Amino acid sequence: MPSRQETGASGEEAAAEALRRAGYEILGRNVRTPFGEVDLLAQEDETLCFVEVKTRSSDAFGHPAEAVTPTKQAHLRKAAAVILQQRRWDGPCRFDVVSVLKGEDGLPVVEILPDAFQ
Repeated sequence: MPSRQETGASGEEAAAEALRRAGYEILGRNVRTPFGEVDLLAQEDETLCFVEVKTRSSDAFGHPAEAVTPTKQAHLRKAAAVILQQRRWDGPCRFDVVSVLKGEDGLPVVEILPDAFQ
């Protein structure tokens, strides 16, 4: 059985690939700030996207996206503010969540949830 870190890393890789196929450009991975980490920083057209990836091996404890709690959202907002200031970004931005769930065939089932929260 893979460790949580291995599961998370494979989920992030599956998420990045799905985002690329959907037309996003991946600008950064595991972008660290004093308020925590942003899993993926991406751009879709003119919009900067702060992407939280949630990976689960089953849905026994609910849909992966349900793990993006209000507390996690608050940390992501603060981290995003730091990144926006560092990059001097003044264009549109949003928070996306990518859910990665292991399918019955063992392959990842990836769901992109654009503009998942404000």
